Amino acid sequence: MSDISSQLLVSKSNGVATISLNRPPANSYYYDYLKLISTSVKEASNDNQVKVLLLNSTSDKFFCAGADIKVFSNNTTKQNAEMVKAAREVCEALVQSSKIVIAAINGHVLGGGLEIVMACDIRLAAKGNYLVGLPEVKLGLMPGNGGTPRLIDLIGASRAMELLVTGDAISSQKAYDFGLFNQLYTADVFENEVNNYVVNLAQGAGKAMASIKKYVQLHKGRNLEESLNLETELVNPLYNTNDAKEGFLAFVEKRKPKFD
Repeated sequence: MSDISSQLLVSKSNGVATISLNRPPANSYYYDYLKLISTSVKEASNDNQVKVLLLNSTSDKFFCAGADIKVFSNNTTKQNAEMVKAAREVCEALVQSSKIVIAAINGHVLGGGLEIVMACDIRLAAKGNYLVGLPEVKLGLMPGNGGTPRLIDLIGASRAMELLVTGDAISSQKAYDFGLFNQLYTADVFENEVNNYVVNLAQGAGKAMASIKKYVQLHKGRNLEESLNLETELVNPLYNTNDAKEGFLAFVEKRKPKFD
């Protein structure tokens, strides 16, 4: 096993923090690796200069294959429970981040790897012959890191049920058609399109985007009145921000706004 510090690459530029999985061949995870990912996500989330987190892979074959089965099979039941808990903490860190989290996928994304991807806010993908799926049922299990409810929310109960009970993988095209991926680019333009997407997003109003993210997460299960009250609660503080003042001024002056 290589030095763990080299298995995750972190860089920051233009308001974007890029966290790159770098554990060949499949970016499969184990306990310490998951803790490193969580820590990196939290540190980037606490950086006031960052508006967008980009989670990607240095591999052109795998985004993430989920848990390292060799490690998992050699662990005690207690050790595996701790690893599952650590995987949940990664997903929770992505969800709780006030930044907009983008996943860029251009290789196999399976099991816990797909669960991490689904915990991100937006998923950008490259067209390719890689597999997308949750095969846990074929191991006598089911997703345990939030994959079950998130898949249902993203693609609907009927399609989710089929993928969950069969454990079958789908193509990148079908994942896009189902609504699992937000954008699907040809491989030759994927890197440039992802870079343009995150850089443009990072020029947006950070506080407003954080409030929108919070609303999207909290509105589910509320009735209309509760949802409207939540919207009011979140929008009112925005009126007094520098971003809102700049947004209105830029509109009047017919120019592109320069948000903090």
